[in-house]
Amino acid sequence: MRIQNSRRRPERPNLKIRLMKRVLVIEDDPAMRDMVEIFLQKSGFHTACAEDGKKALRLFQSESFDLVITDMVMPEMEGIETIQELRKLRPDIKIIAMSGGALGSPAYLGAARHLGANLTLKKPFQHAALIEAVTSLIGVSQ
Repeated sequence: MRIQNSRRRPERPNLKIRLMKRVLVIEDDPAMRDMVEIFLQKSGFHTACAEDGKKALRLFQSESFDLVITDMVMPEMEGIETIQELRKLRPDIKIIAMSGGALGSPAYLGAARHLGANLTLKKPFQHAALIEAVTSLIGVSQ
């Protein structure tokens, strides 16, 4: 005869959810935004997206993020201004700036770095390059 313990262990929250790193993606091009979001989610990161800097700042103020990835050329608020505003709100936030075409030049991305981006990515980039940049700043999502 087996005796069962009538006391149940308290349920523990799913630690995976609590430890998941959160990334805010700011990109006005829907195809690029979706691609970055998919790359991040497949690598275990939780994402939220905004199509411009103004919407991103509202989201940033209402939720907690470990990292922000922002395009440089967007309507409403450019990437440089977005980076500066993010730094005012939270000086320690990790930021990756991305840009392509003529504005993906080393000088333009260098300016983004000088004004607050931790890392820069020139579009187009490979999945591995994005994930390497993200994990170098915030580690691997659990």
